[in-house]
Amino acid sequence: MRRVVVTGLGMINSLGHDKENSFEAIIEGKCGIERISLFDPSDQTVKIAAEVKNFDPKTFMDPKEVKKADRFIQLGIKAAQEAMEDAGIDENVEREKFGISSASGIGGLANIERNAVICHERGPRRISPFFIPSALVNMLGGFVSIEHDLKGPNLSSVTACAAGTHAITEAAKTIILGGADRMLVVGAEAAICPIGIGGFAAMKALSTRNEDPKKASRPFDADRNGFVMGEGSGALVLEEYESAKKRGAKIYAELIGFGESGDANHITTPAPEGEGAYRAMKAAFDMAGRPKIDYVNAHGTSTKYNDMYETMALKKLFGGKENCPPVSSTKGQVAHCLGAAGAIEAVISIMAMQKGIIPPTINYETPDPDCDLDYVPNVARETKLDIVMSNSFGFGGTNGVVIFKKV
Repeated sequence: MRRVVVTGLGMINSLGHDKENSFEAIIEGKCGIERISLFDPSDQTVKIAAEVKNFDPKTFMDPKEVKKADRFIQLGIKAAQEAMEDAGIDENVEREKFGISSASGIGGLANIERNAVICHERGPRRISPFFIPSALVNMLGGFVSIEHDLKGPNLSSVTACAAGTHAITEAAKTIILGGADRMLVVGAEAAICPIGIGGFAAMKALSTRNEDPKKASRPFDADRNGFVMGEGSGALVLEEYESAKKRGAKIYAELIGFGESGDANHITTPAPEGEGAYRAMKAAFDMAGRPKIDYVNAHGTSTKYNDMYETMALKKLFGGKENCPPVSSTKGQVAHCLGAAGAIEAVISIMAMQKGIIPPTINYETPDPDCDLDYVPNVARETKLDIVMSNSFGFGGTNGVVIFKKV
């Protein structure tokens, strides 16, 4: 079977506009959650989110193109540019064997909201001609492929909060089956808008700790009361191992396992005891040859059932609490970036392995008897990491897991 390696990384989120600054802030335990500034949240029950601050797409995009692209696409373009530059891709790399696998949970939600209001108040003839091509989820892949002249497969995953991880898996499958030699993976989300915050708040999924935003997202802590919405993008360049080696590429990691499953249980609540999550993790673990896992970047949303069931699934996978590797969730810092989360957390996991340091789970103050693993509470931990796992689970009962190994 063809081996798949990672040769480029990019990331933008509420803590930084590139992977190095973002990772450094995560390791320092910083938090990017603040009162919402993208719109006036006064009439919302939830007034906090993790926004990308001081973001000006005109610094890296043609101003004419900025008008055509929704914010989630702009964020994706930024992370993709960093990953492509990091991978050292030049004009000699064959473009017809270089594809893209993009991901977003909702796509251009703010754009949909804005144009729906225009249609209602001013009529359909006032709708922007750029509305549809800037709001569709797959236009992320469309914009990025045009910018980098990627003429291989152009795929898109829309699987809620597992989308970013599924995009990695789909890219790997394409390379393994010979459909491409290289795939750029981009997960992006920008759904911090009135209808986005209001919608998740209506289903009681979001934390209402408005007066203390830095403490709002509390994965695995007994006092958690919901997740916080974030935005951002993660990007990875995946390559077939021999071709990467031939061109002298820097290799960050090898993707040695991936697993997918469906809960078939409930539209929003995970299957009891994390049964679906367990099957996705087991599939990835078995594919990887059941190696010693040194760290798990958990889905860890800071919601009761996700945290509890993910903990139960991990204990089942590894044969008990005492055998579980350290686990942490970075959603306390960059919040939950929905369809971008899997890509962002894969980048964080690989950087943790490269630098030999496990990101902390911040705001872990009150232990929950149902969540009793080593969550690397509040302070990053230096240690040798050779193999890491990253979990993503989404509404609708869709699960994705990836395992990376140091090369």
